[in-house]
Amino acid sequence: MKLSGWGRFPQIESEGHYFETRNQLRNSLEKNRECIAYARGRSYGDSALNERVIFTHRFDKILAFDPTEGILNCESGVTLAEIIEIFLPRGWFLCVTPGTKFVSIGGAIASDVHGKNHHKVGCFSECVISFDLMLPGGDIVHCNRKENSELFHATCGGMGLTGIILEATIRLQPLKSAYIREKIIRCKNLEEVLYQFEENYKIPYSVAWIDCLAKGDNQARSVLMLGEHADSGKLIPPLERAFSIPFNSPAFLINKFSVSLFNHLYYNKQPLSVDGRATPITSFFYPLDRIGNWNRMYGSKGFTQYQLVMPKQASKDGLSEVLDRISASGLGSFLAVLKLLGPQNSNTLSFPMEGYTLALDFKIQQQLFPLLDTLDRIVLHYGGRVYLTKDVRMPKETFRSGYPNWTTFSEIRERYRMNHKFNSLQSRRLGV
Repeated sequence: MKLSGWGRFPQIESEGHYFETRNQLRNSLEKNRECIAYARGRSYGDSALNERVIFTHRFDKILAFDPTEGILNCESGVTLAEIIEIFLPRGWFLCVTPGTKFVSIGGAIASDVHGKNHHKVGCFSECVISFDLMLPGGDIVHCNRKENSELFHATCGGMGLTGIILEATIRLQPLKSAYIREKIIRCKNLEEVLYQFEENYKIPYSVAWIDCLAKGDNQARSVLMLGEHADSGKLIPPLERAFSIPFNSPAFLINKFSVSLFNHLYYNKQPLSVDGRATPITSFFYPLDRIGNWNRMYGSKGFTQYQLVMPKQASKDGLSEVLDRISASGLGSFLAVLKLLGPQNSNTLSFPMEGYTLALDFKIQQQLFPLLDTLDRIVLHYGGRVYLTKDVRMPKETFRSGYPNWTTFSEIRERYRMNHKFNSLQSRRLGV
C-alpha cells in the first residue's frame, strides 16, 4: 500500500500489519524484521514510515476512568478527539493538546506534543502517569517516573523508536465550560508580539499567527490569540460547520503573491484588540480540524512543516534573521505560527526549550530544500533545534547538534536491541 505522513511527502510502498490484542502484536513482531508504529498518520514527515509498519488504530479501547481524580486509562490507539467527545460533556478536558485532535494517545506520547500552554504546564508527558511498552522481543514493561524511568523518558519524545506503546494512564483537567474566554491583540511587528507574549504570560493559552513575508518595520506583524477556560457555560460545544478539500489543489496557487495577499487581508481584517470573547473550545484549539484533508491544498507533491525553537534570549535576533531569509525567498506560507515555550523537560529527545517556537508550512518544490538548509544553520547558530515530528529532511549533523542527548538515546536503543527492530526512514537518515 501507498503510505505517507500528513505532509504527503514522501510516499512509499509499505506492508501494514494490524493487531487488536497483545498476543497478536507479539506474534507480528516475531515474524517481521524492522518496523515502526503508525497510528493516525498525523506526523508530518517520515518519522512513522518504514517498508513495514504496525498499525495501532484498532487497539483503541477506553479501559478505566476515575471521575474523582480525572485519571484515564486507555489503549494507545484512542484519539484525543474520542477522549474529548466522551469526557468534555462530563466536565473533563486534556491538560495539554496539540493543534489537532486527530492524533492518538500513543502518537502524542511518542512526539511528546506541546500546545498553546507549554509556558505554563509543559509537554503532553507532564500529564502522562504511566504506560505499558512492548519491547523488541515481545516483553512488556510498565514505565513511569520511578519504574523503568529511563525508558519512560526515552519513549516520551522518542518517535516510536523504543517500542510499541500499548496503553497509557493520563490525567485530565476539570472544566466548567466548553468555551474559552479569548483575547486578541493585533501586533505591528516582531518586537511588539514578543512583548505581548511576555506581558500576558499569566494567561494559560497563547499563540500568534504571523505574516512571514512582511518586511522592515512590519516584520512578523501578528495576531496574538490568548485564552483561558470560561467559568460558566454549556459543557457541550456547538456543532461546527465543516467541509473537506475533495482533490489536490493546483500547486501554483500557493506562491508569494497569493500568500502575501492572504496575509495582508487576514491581518487587516482583525480588530486591534478583543477581550473576553466566548469561543468554543474546539474552535480555539483546532481551527484546521474543521477542514477535512486540508493537506491537499499544497498540491500533489505535498508539503513539509518546518518548526524551530530558539532560546528566549536569542529569539528576537534569531527569528528576525530566519524571517528575513524566508521573506527574501518568497517561499513562505499563510500558516505561520509563533508560540512561547516554557522550561525544557528531562525527556531524552523532547523538542521544546524555554524560548519561542516558529512553525511554517512550505509546499514541496526544488528551491525549498536549500532554503531549509540555510535556516538550519541559523537555528543552530542561535542554540536552537528543529522538531522531529514535523521533519522530513533534516541532516544528521543538524539533528546531533540540536539534540545533545542523542548519544544517550542511541545507547538505550542499542542496549535493548531496539535499533534492530524499530526503525523509520527518519531514524535511518538521522543515524539514531
